[in-house]
Amino acid sequence: MGFYKTMIAGAALALSATAAHAASWQMATPYPESNFHTQNILKFVKDIDAATDGKLTINVHAAGSLIKHQEIKNAVRSQQVEIGEFIISNLANENPIFALDSVPFVAVSYDDSLKMYRASKPALEEELGRQNLKVLFSVPWPPQGLYTDRPIEKIEDLKGIKMRAYSPQTERLAQLAGAVPTQVEVPDLAQAFTTGRVNAMITSTSTGVNTTAWDYLTHFYDVAAFLPKNIVVVNKRVFDGLDESTQKAVLDAAAAAEKRGWEMSEADHSAQRKVLEENGIKVGNGSDALNASLKEIGKKMADDWGKEAGEKGAEILKAYQAQ
Repeated sequence: MGFYKTMIAGAALALSATAAHAASWQMATPYPESNFHTQNILKFVKDIDAATDGKLTINVHAAGSLIKHQEIKNAVRSQQVEIGEFIISNLANENPIFALDSVPFVAVSYDDSLKMYRASKPALEEELGRQNLKVLFSVPWPPQGLYTDRPIEKIEDLKGIKMRAYSPQTERLAQLAGAVPTQVEVPDLAQAFTTGRVNAMITSTSTGVNTTAWDYLTHFYDVAAFLPKNIVVVNKRVFDGLDESTQKAVLDAAAAAEKRGWEMSEADHSAQRKVLEENGIKVGNGSDALNASLKEIGKKMADDWGKEAGEKGAEILKAYQAQ
């Protein structure tokens, strides 16, 4: 009997040691499970579970059900949760670096946006690292396009019309285009357009479809004003506490999620653009004259951003332009 007791005790010790080294993280995300960002994250955590044989599991709390969007960054920083996702431009008031991907008409394609991300990633990692956050991966939203209730052939066609603004950047864009910026929240878009409170807006194909823009608009110009990005970060102390093989599993899964997420974003944009067309919106890329003028506005806003961001901002733009 002593032999069997010894075996049982040894097995119990082995099980307790395994349990002691297993980890379960909580992850806060702002968007519903149906959103492509969340679908990508669910695959990311599944990959980690498989690669670590259950040694690290991550419980995803979607749709802001655990932590509100604006609070996710600080919740990860304070280790209220171990890992989280948020849109980078949420932090624009902290540092101009976080506003870069929302400077319009600088990166106007997925390729350009990826180049911009590569140029700015070291600065993002540095700034977030100071807050005890480790960057795992980043995925863009579909490009923001120009919706109008009338045809727009040149920048002068926007002069004097009311354009929806939802941020300092979009307000400045409207002003530089000669339009009148008007604050309107997404739930109020249909009423604002049908009552003539606004005549134009810049947003994604997804928002256009979600708000049935064909009920109150006629045109969508796929000018790719900017591609704002979400970012997934983990508490640095928590990550550093993992053994080397588990750290590698997390980083490998993150690299795969980043590549997959960019592809999912582009596919989502194409699918939603078709929905707009199928519902009667006149979809196009905008005239050469319109796009040239918008790029000039983007250059002006980029210069302004560069002055605010200082030497580091200038280095990032130089690195981007050199690619």
